[in-house]
Amino acid sequence: MTDTNTANLCEQIITREFGPLTAKAAAVLLHRGRLPLAQIIRFSGLRPRTARTCVIVLVQHNVLWHAQTDTDGEVLEFNTDECLMRLRYGRYAWQAEQLFGKVGAEIVQLILDNGKLRRPDVISRLSIYDPVKAHSLYSQAFHKLVEASYLKPSTVLSHQSPRDKRIQYGAEEKAKLSGFPTAKELRQAKEVAEARLRREEEEAEKIGTKRKAREQRSHRLKKRKTTEEDVVDDDVYFRINCERFNIHVRNKIIEDAVRERYNDSAALVMRAALKSTEAKQLKLTDVRSDPTSLANIATHISEDEDLSIGLAIGKRPSQMAMLKDYCGILAAADNPTPAGKAASFVSLNGSKVQVEFEIIDNRLRRRILEAVTRERYGDDGVRIISLLLSTGKLDEKQISKTGMMAPKDVRPLLSAMAADSLISLQEVPKSADRNPARTFFLWYVDLQKAYTVLVGSLYKTLYNVITRRKSEQEEPLLKAVLEKRQRTDVMQDEERLLTRSERELLAQWEKKREKLTVLEMRVEESVFILRDMGCFSAEDE
Repeated sequence: MTDTNTANLCEQIITREFGPLTAKAAAVLLHRGRLPLAQIIRFSGLRPRTARTCVIVLVQHNVLWHAQTDTDGEVLEFNTDECLMRLRYGRYAWQAEQLFGKVGAEIVQLILDNGKLRRPDVISRLSIYDPVKAHSLYSQAFHKLVEASYLKPSTVLSHQSPRDKRIQYGAEEKAKLSGFPTAKELRQAKEVAEARLRREEEEAEKIGTKRKAREQRSHRLKKRKTTEEDVVDDDVYFRINCERFNIHVRNKIIEDAVRERYNDSAALVMRAALKSTEAKQLKLTDVRSDPTSLANIATHISEDEDLSIGLAIGKRPSQMAMLKDYCGILAAADNPTPAGKAASFVSLNGSKVQVEFEIIDNRLRRRILEAVTRERYGDDGVRIISLLLSTGKLDEKQISKTGMMAPKDVRPLLSAMAADSLISLQEVPKSADRNPARTFFLWYVDLQKAYTVLVGSLYKTLYNVITRRKSEQEEPLLKAVLEKRQRTDVMQDEERLLTRSERELLAQWEKKREKLTVLEMRVEESVFILRDMGCFSAEDE
């Protein structure tokens, strides 16, 4: 089961993508948790055949998990993460076109539309108009997508809830412990179970390719020699690897953050540093990138780019010297303190450069927290957040004194912020009876709790944006004009076949839809920073 805001958003997405009947079956699982098929039919009110079809569609699109239990047999569970990823499918197709051209974008779009497909099915559908030339073109593009991990095999393990495996492996590791286990032993057992699950997932994803022998003839020696190459297995179904595409989203956010803080030239250097290690960036959980040299970064900067624009210098130095200066700026080399490290983007170790993903993410998440606090409670709320993050737990009098705020203003502000879960309260009793008169009440910022609440609030905003766009589009007058514009004769000559008022109404709708789309993208980017990039331990910077 998920919270109300997330469930409403997922139900809205399923309705938009698969229709109201499928949304009924999904809503039952969202609000009631995992259930067998008979219970889904009962609670949704759908006919058995319709319910089975809806379940098959959701399984095909990786939105439902399977699980086998001793009491209910086979049960189905809603995959919330996979459903929410559908908000980024348009961006994934655009990224595929930027990386692999129009051919790669068509392959990605087809798999996104069908959930999972085999290589022969993809090629046969896309090369229907030109079977000879297109077959080789799409085969090469498909192999590149698989080789670069943008497509991954759909295995039996990917259709099972990882929570069940995690619980099962955790219980097996705990059973090996003798006596009363300590906290350290329990933590180690959990880590072993996680490593076992991760190892199984990595081994399962290796089935997408297979080794095939190929004969090569040497013209000089007139002999044949046999080599092996990786080819895509035609019997394996492939799906989109969302995490691989999310890495590009993260890199673009980091590049924009550098541009906002410094200038375009610094953003260009950061993009080159990310590009130099992009092939090895496979997980969003990486704390930092692999080390790369300044020379390798320089190869990803075009000769037409002038890095001297962003530096206040007299005589223009060499390209390598300017690149080294930019890396020093991004690494906050002029401030070798904990505050300087927390404000850096990269770390320098001699001539090696590493992008610090964890440090950047902590700073971006904290900026969102402060922005939400400023919007709701003004600068005083931000002052309290910054004070608690920098000093730790404080009571009301200390906050008032250190923050130079009147006590009559601090008390209601603390209560309001605590109601929104932006700050939390820790009770420290002086005696065993926990008398409030003999108890210290300390305020602090529970970052993980605050971020979780913010993500729920952003999901609610996304739901409202999608609902608003849908309701605006369903207005009778606008709906009639939109249907008229879909006619073939009107599409060929809108100026003559549409009246002036209809064209003005369409122009107003286009502007309104653009604003709602931009708002949706901004909110979704905040969700990405808080949820997908926020996979590290929540610690004070």
